[in-house]
Amino acid sequence: MDKVGVWLIGARGSVATTATVGAAAIRAGVAPPQGCVTESPGFPGRLVPLAGLVFGGHDITETSLRKRAEQLSRAGVIPSGLAELLAPDLDAADAEIRPGHVPGDGAQAAAAARLIGDISGFRDRHRLGRVVVVNVSSTEPPAGRRPEFDRLSDLEERLAAGDDVLPPSSLYAYAAFHAGCGYVEFTPSTGPALPALAELAAQRGLPYAGRDGKTGETLVKSALAPMFAGRALRVRSWSGLNLLGGGDGATLADPAARSSKELSKDQVVAGVLGEPVEGRTHIDYVADLGEWKTAWDHVTFEGFLGVRMALQFTWQGCDSALAAPLVLDLARLVARAHEKKRAGALPELGYFFKNPLGTDEHALPAQYARLRTFAEELS
Repeated sequence: MDKVGVWLIGARGSVATTATVGAAAIRAGVAPPQGCVTESPGFPGRLVPLAGLVFGGHDITETSLRKRAEQLSRAGVIPSGLAELLAPDLDAADAEIRPGHVPGDGAQAAAAARLIGDISGFRDRHRLGRVVVVNVSSTEPPAGRRPEFDRLSDLEERLAAGDDVLPPSSLYAYAAFHAGCGYVEFTPSTGPALPALAELAAQRGLPYAGRDGKTGETLVKSALAPMFAGRALRVRSWSGLNLLGGGDGATLADPAARSSKELSKDQVVAGVLGEPVEGRTHIDYVADLGEWKTAWDHVTFEGFLGVRMALQFTWQGCDSALAAPLVLDLARLVARAHEKKRAGALPELGYFFKNPLGTDEHALPAQYARLRTFAEELS
């Protein structure tokens, strides 16, 4: 593969902009691929070079990619001067961003046809062997009472009748599969996690992965929880507080959207330990934090002879800078899986997600071992 398209849903958001800038900076030789798992020394596999990624996407905002990069530079996410240096690359990617779908703005069947045309046109213009669609848009509220559609034929029938039946993320997944593209659900949203969409991906021979990129507090949880399990220490409670700024924090100020994120974050500990644990994760929006976030966790556990002990940790980081290299990793891995004719959910990519599709494994070391085996198989 000489070139692979990366079609970003939420293409002018913080994560997408940071990923686009980062790929351009690496291609120009002005930044190392720090944080890219697939670029780690000795990581196996034959993947498209980072310089071979071509960017486009959908977004509902009109702020230019260059302007967004300048904003992120002032926030300390992107090094000063990089947006100006890479302006031609950013302008080229910005020219490939099309208006996203706004729920309620016309029938979903017509919206899907437009989205499919946008993605297919991007592939044709750049003569791309493959395109991977990656959703890095805002978290949507839980799907609620929407039908899940066990059969693709039922979904197609409802869409043809003019009904709006899919959550926005699932509409994008539907369009991606019809356009012949692999898909990554980087948010906690529903995306491809519907039986009808799994059927569509299988019919088209397309791979997909998700959900909810694991970048900060939950990454630490998935590393620490196996330690307690391996040493036979009983975890009695695990509570967390997340303070978020930026667009993601503003979105999660909505209780409905926040519930999707909290549910995704709370699955890891119980999944690793094999039993429910008291405590939960709370998320608060603090506008003053900007693009940064802080997480504080308190863990109580029990050792030999029932002795009670505790662990606390604080995680402070920039979510966009943590997520962006994973977006690049996932696009390359899913493109390679597509090339090798893998179809359906890719549980081997669970290493990157809080709520991985196709697997119940949440322990970070086991996930990483499976990822490396997968990368070796793809090569």
